[in-house]
Amino acid sequence: MISVLDLFRIGIGPSSSHTVGPIRIAGRFAASLHREKLFDRTERVEVRLRGSLAFTGAGHGTPDAVLMGLMGLYPETLDIEQTHKNIAQVKTSKTLLLDGQKSIRFDPETDLVFDYETKPDLHPNEMWLGAFDGSGALLREQTYYSTGGGFIASGAQLRKPVKNDIVVTGGKVPYPFESAADLLRYCADEDMEMHRIIYANEDCHRPRAETDAALDRIADVMLACIDRGLNTEGHLPGGLKVKRRAPGIWQKLHGAPLSNEREQLFDWLNVYAMAVNEENAAGGQIVTAPTNGAAGILPAVLKHYCCGERENAANVRKFLLTAGAIGILYKQRASISGAEMGCQGEVGVACSMASGALAAVWGGNPEQVASAAEIGMEHNLGLTCDPVGGLVQIPCIERNAIGAVKAANAARLALHAPSQMKVSLDQVIETMRQTGLDMSSKYKETSQGGLAVNVVEC
Repeated sequence: MISVLDLFRIGIGPSSSHTVGPIRIAGRFAASLHREKLFDRTERVEVRLRGSLAFTGAGHGTPDAVLMGLMGLYPETLDIEQTHKNIAQVKTSKTLLLDGQKSIRFDPETDLVFDYETKPDLHPNEMWLGAFDGSGALLREQTYYSTGGGFIASGAQLRKPVKNDIVVTGGKVPYPFESAADLLRYCADEDMEMHRIIYANEDCHRPRAETDAALDRIADVMLACIDRGLNTEGHLPGGLKVKRRAPGIWQKLHGAPLSNEREQLFDWLNVYAMAVNEENAAGGQIVTAPTNGAAGILPAVLKHYCCGERENAANVRKFLLTAGAIGILYKQRASISGAEMGCQGEVGVACSMASGALAAVWGGNPEQVASAAEIGMEHNLGLTCDPVGGLVQIPCIERNAIGAVKAANAARLALHAPSQMKVSLDQVIETMRQTGLDMSSKYKETSQGGLAVNVVEC
C-alpha cells in the first residue's frame, strides 16, 4: 500500500505531474550518475520531454522544473526566490551545477528538447534523460514517467507484473486493500471508522506521533496557501493576463453585512478554492491533493468545515486520512493524471476525496463515506482537461471552486440517503478509468481540444 503521505506532497505550482514530477525525475537521474560511478565523467546532460510534458510543459513550468531537479533541489524544501535566480543564471551562462556539486555545460535552448514526434508508450508524461562525457559519448540514458500527483516511475517499474490490475508496491500493512469493498469489509469486521484503518496502516511506516505531525504540517501548508491567495493581488504569470479574483471576493465577504450562512456557502468555498489555485498558478507552495491542478478543493472544504476560531486537530486529521484512503483507491485502481484520465482524474478525484472526508467528519458511517465519494465522482465523469494556453488558469481555477461546492453537496446527499446507494465507489472508479481510456487525447492535458482551442489567447 502507498502511504497517505505519498499522496499529499508539499511542493510548488503550477503542476504536480508537470512540475513536481519532473523535479523528482531529474533529481533521481542525477543521483543515478553517482550510483553508477558516472558522475565525475558527465560533462553534459540532455533532456527530452514527450507527450503531455511536451505539449503543455511550457505553460506548466516543466523546463524550469527540470533545471531544479538537475541542480539537486527538492520540491518540498526549495527556496523559490533563490531558485528563480539560479535558473536565470543557468540560462545566461549556459552552465548548470549538476546535483549542486559539479558545473557542466547545459544550454536550455538545445539540451532541453520538446519532442512532439515521439509517442510515449507507457504513460502520456514521458521524460528521457541522457548523460554524455566530454567527447560526446552517451554514458547513461533513462526514460521516466510522471504519473500524476508528483508520483514518478521508471519504465521497468511500470512494466512490473500486476495482480488484479494493481501495480505491486509499498510495504506490508495490516489492512491491505485493493478496492473500496475491501476497505469497507475491514471497517465492518473490525468495527472501525475508515480513518482508523488508515492510521493502522500508516503505523507500519512510522510512529503515530510522526504521522500526526506530518498531517498537521500538510494542513498548515494548505491553510497558509489559502491565506496567501486571499491577500495577494495582481495578475497571474503567463500570456492570458488573468487577474487574481480571490482577494476581491474575500474583501466583499468581509465588507458585507452578515447574511444567511446558506446564501454565503458558495462564496466561502469559492474564495478558498480559488485562493489556493491562484497561488498554484503563480508557482507558490502547494499541497498536491491529489494533484496541483485540483489542489484547491480539499483545503477549501477543510477550512470551511473543520477549522473554526481554533483548529480542531482531530477532525483535520480524520478529514485528511479519510480523503487519503479514497485517493489511494483512485491511484491504485485508475489514475490521478490529467494526461491519462482528463480532469475527471484530477478535479473529479479531489471532489470525491473531499466528499467522503466531509461525510466522515459529519459523522457518516463507512458506507455513507463511500457513497459520498461515489457521488462526488459520478457527477464529474467525463470532465476533460483543456487548459487554455497550457496554463492552469482557465478553466482550472473556477473548476476547483465548483468542485468544492459539489463536494459539500455530495456529502449531504450521502448522509440523507436511506441505504447503500445503487452505484458503488468501486463501480464509479472503474467507470472513470474506462472513460479516461476512451477519451480522445485532445481532451487530456494536451491543449489540443475543448476550451484550449476555442478561447483566443490574449
